[in-house]
Amino acid sequence: MHTTWKDSIFRQREQLARILHQPMASLAERCVAVWNDREGLNRVLAEGFPEIPHRAFLYCLGIDGVQISDTLGAEGVESEHFGRDRSDRPYMREPVPPWGFLLSDAYISLRKRRPSLTALQMVWGDQGSLGYLGADFDLRDLPVTAELYREPDAWRQVKGDPAIRGTLFLQCRVESPMDRNLDRALSILGELLTERGIFQCQIHFSSSQATIWTLDDPYRYRILDQEALQDPDICLLYPPCRYPVDALIPSTDIVQILDRLKGLRLVDENIYLRQASLNLFNGMVGLTFSCDGSHYMSHGQFLGADTAFWFGVVL
Repeated sequence: MHTTWKDSIFRQREQLARILHQPMASLAERCVAVWNDREGLNRVLAEGFPEIPHRAFLYCLGIDGVQISDTLGAEGVESEHFGRDRSDRPYMREPVPPWGFLLSDAYISLRKRRPSLTALQMVWGDQGSLGYLGADFDLRDLPVTAELYREPDAWRQVKGDPAIRGTLFLQCRVESPMDRNLDRALSILGELLTERGIFQCQIHFSSSQATIWTLDDPYRYRILDQEALQDPDICLLYPPCRYPVDALIPSTDIVQILDRLKGLRLVDENIYLRQASLNLFNGMVGLTFSCDGSHYMSHGQFLGADTAFWFGVVL
């Protein structure tokens, strides 16, 4: 079972919480004795600042969310936030778990407009909760502890612009220059994908162009316009390259996939393929139709989907 981006975020937050909880709890205990003393809190926060990993700022809040200390940062004390009401900030609107430690969801900071998050540690006195020890973190300063997630290969449908969907049957496909010579264009793309080191392409049928990425220069894309897509000599610009052994799409399936794309482009005058993408390494086919609906699926699912699949569901 593949890890989703939400799974990866959960694991990342879980690891960060383990790193931060104990030092935050320890510092919060030392704040209790000077809780009503602004200068005392500043002193304790300054002493404890190096103990909190990756933090950008430390401060203390009353139970009402009003700041009762100055803000301690790497450059020292910042007094302008004393008395600031933080009760409306995103991290103050999240419920603190029963164990008294909250690692907030990420938000955009007011100060630098950067993705950030805040850790809140409840400060307990003899009579109950006194308030919170807060620590702000810039996401750039936090370690990445979770592995990069893999894009799932399950069929995914994304609906597009409602205005386009609403006028779908008031328009029809206009033959593009690529449509007039579609077999030649797709044969050239097939050669590039299977023999010339192209691992990803986006085919724009309506505007008669393709965008391609090469194994030798993967960080830059190249655009093949309608003239290039009608000239087999374009293949001479890309040296022969062994088909990647770790590609998820077998080279023998490329021609069949391109033929299926051609069918979806030409099969109907109202609902037709406008754009398609193909990536050899994640094995995915992406399709955008005239209704502006997009689909993403594994190449196996795509090849197994007949015409009834596409026109028996709302696109």
